Amino acid sequence: MKINDNCVGCGQCASFCNKEAIDVKGKARTTAACVECGICVLYCPVKAIEVSL
Repeated sequence: MKINDNCVGCGQCASFCNKEAIDVKGKARTTAACVECGICVLYCPVKAIEVSL
C-alpha cells in the first residue's frame, strides 16, 4: 500500500483494517502486518491510499 500526501490523518482507514496494520500518528502509514488486502482504500475519504503493484 502506498499512502500519498493527500492523507489528512483522519484514521478512517485504520478503523476498518482487519489486521490493525495502519498506524496513524499525524499521517497514516502501513506497518509490516499489512497484507495489502485493499480494504483501507475503500474507506479513505480523500483517496490517499493506492494499492502498490
